[in-house]
Amino acid sequence: MLIVQKYGGTSVGNCERINNITQKIIKAKKAGHQVVVVVSAMSGDTDKLVQFIQYFQHTDYPIPNPRESDVVLSSGEQITRALVAIALESQGYKAISLSGKEAGIITDGIHTKARIEQIQTDKIINLLQEDYIVIVAGFQGATTKGATTTLGRGGSDLSAVAIAGAIQADVCEIYTDVDGVYTTDPRIEPQAKKLDKISYEEMLELASMGAKVLLNRSVEMAKKLNVNLITRNSFNDNEGTLITSEENIMEQPIVSGVALDKNQARISISNLNDEPGIAAKIFESLSAHNINVDMIVQTIGRDGKTDLDFTIPKTEIALTQQILKDFSHLYDQIDCDYNIAKVSIVGVGMKSHSGVASSCFSAMAKENINIMMIGTSEIKISMIISDEYAQTAVRALHKTYNLDR
Repeated sequence: MLIVQKYGGTSVGNCERINNITQKIIKAKKAGHQVVVVVSAMSGDTDKLVQFIQYFQHTDYPIPNPRESDVVLSSGEQITRALVAIALESQGYKAISLSGKEAGIITDGIHTKARIEQIQTDKIINLLQEDYIVIVAGFQGATTKGATTTLGRGGSDLSAVAIAGAIQADVCEIYTDVDGVYTTDPRIEPQAKKLDKISYEEMLELASMGAKVLLNRSVEMAKKLNVNLITRNSFNDNEGTLITSEENIMEQPIVSGVALDKNQARISISNLNDEPGIAAKIFESLSAHNINVDMIVQTIGRDGKTDLDFTIPKTEIALTQQILKDFSHLYDQIDCDYNIAKVSIVGVGMKSHSGVASSCFSAMAKENINIMMIGTSEIKISMIISDEYAQTAVRALHKTYNLDR
């Protein structure tokens, strides 16, 4: 088998932990597999590098040079990849480390948040054929002109998935400090179970709602390239969770998981002029400032007025309020509710089963939880509720769909 393994910052957080992951790498090698390893910077190192850059920010120089910032930010992974290679060599194994550029990761030129355009695989494949364990610095690549770039949040996972797809690896193992994907957050519901398998579609929904095991970009790329992902714990030998295409999962549960997102706020616009195109102008303006609007509810207009509610990330509240001032002549009042939570159920099995919505809403009613907003997709039902009832709602839904069994 051809395996790509990715180890995050916690997994390579010190020399002892680096030594620990080399045992997993060696185990795969002894089993006869070809192994490519993608590594993050040591836990906390990237934050330190950001602080170094910020030290030189001031009123006359508010935005540091993005090109030079990428050179600094990419250095954490350079250290880790070399240390992993040294650790493997010290145990008698042929290992070589590559920067993102050396590994053939070609990106566009948008520094600090570059997108991968292609992987030139010749070097990695040749080294594998020479029986090397290949260690690649994650989170980085280079433009066609050779300038170093970084891939933004979750960039190391993205590096691993892209390489796995390009070299047609049998599996891409993502090692973190958790055992896999759970039916819900075990800190909220102790009876949460680890899922053996989950579809790309379900994982995308869970990731978009705050599940921290994987970010959307990585799952989207895995789906596009048909890469089988396994999320595993680098500190034990548990099997983890396989993230794969729906066709590879024999029997789909109706609901696979319950997600909670407490990082949203609700904006309410009262007595907005009920005229064609006004809502479009508002949301176009928000989109132009890269504000992600999630759920939207508009009431039926009366007397030429309507009410418009929508949710946004809490981090975007100030900017949203500033933008909406441009439309102040069209409405009476704006309110912002910080104290909300989005609770969602996710499951591919919902496509072929009726009654899921009614059982979901009944579970909320039994707990006397008022639902403010509802959003749905083919495999998801989301509800905005008061955040004081968030954990109660998660536990109730988890029990309703027998996810603790």
